[in-house]
Amino acid sequence: MSFKRFFSYFSNRIGRNKPKRTTNSISYSKADELLQSLISNAKVPGIAIKVTQHNKTIFDKGYGFSNLEKETQINAATSVFRIASVSKPIAATALAIMVQDGVIDLEESFYTYVPYYPKKKYDFTIKQLATHTAGIRGYRGKEYGLNIPYTIKDSIVIFKDDDLLFKPGTNYHYNSYDWVLLSLAMQEASGVPFEEYVQKKVLDPLQMKHTFAEVKGSFIKGITQFYSQKKLGFRKALEVNNYYKLAGGGFLSTTTDIVKLGNAYLKGDFLQEAIQQQFLTAQEVKGESTYYGLGWQVSTDKKGNTYYGHIGNGVGGYSNFFVYPKQQLVLSILTNCTNPNIQDVLDEVVLEFVEKAKEFTL
Repeated sequence: MSFKRFFSYFSNRIGRNKPKRTTNSISYSKADELLQSLISNAKVPGIAIKVTQHNKTIFDKGYGFSNLEKETQINAATSVFRIASVSKPIAATALAIMVQDGVIDLEESFYTYVPYYPKKKYDFTIKQLATHTAGIRGYRGKEYGLNIPYTIKDSIVIFKDDDLLFKPGTNYHYNSYDWVLLSLAMQEASGVPFEEYVQKKVLDPLQMKHTFAEVKGSFIKGITQFYSQKKLGFRKALEVNNYYKLAGGGFLSTTTDIVKLGNAYLKGDFLQEAIQQQFLTAQEVKGESTYYGLGWQVSTDKKGNTYYGHIGNGVGGYSNFFVYPKQQLVLSILTNCTNPNIQDVLDEVVLEFVEKAKEFTL
């Protein structure tokens, strides 16, 4: 898998649910077979996909199981997954609204909003955090799978005393702690808890009714069981608490909801044009592209098609979310398995839709 794409038993009932079709009569049999193969070859327990073009559904299907033990099948419309780092575009949308409303300034020092964070050798800005050029470190050891009920503010104890990796603006280092700090700054700037702000400003207006913060003990209808691979088959994923890193990787959602976010960007009236463009512009460091904007991966696929979106990889969940503006195409693919090593197959699936989109206009 290229850097541009990211750094990166089963009963006869599998695949019974057929993809929902619209007036688009194009066959996506190759994509369907590739996704089915991920179940047949025990790469993932379950997977859901939704694809729209011009905000109309052209493919919508679930494969495999939401819960292996109960043999509950994936429902493409209602199965709720951990979306991991696809949370970042949701958080970035909330940040963009704050910028638009004058609540927070991208070029302002982080310390303006969070003065109690330990001072480092260098200052760094809100924008540098959002573009992963601030020098904040990533996960160490078992931090990837913490099961501690931290609040956002309390969680900075994990990394707050560590030095910056580099002088801000001179390098790029992808990590989720940047978005822990951003969500903290957003809370302090607005006076509203991050989760509530996102709900009011992003999820409610976009009718993303099945996107939630994962809160221990809460009941969420349709939520999948989370798994990790073992030598043969799958085991339940280890228990984690992702609430503190909600902005960077803690949301739960459906393929339907994620596609709504992408179509809001294609429509272009949810954010001011200049601000949306700023967030969707890949940054450069030392004259080279990072293939990353502000909370959004921005790049081209192997056929040269421009897209923005994100890939997510977390405990019990792996996700793809891509928006192809020229083709007016939005794709969301969610699975209930930790790091299944299937990106090459998903790239083929995505490309199948992109290339056929060029041949068909709704």
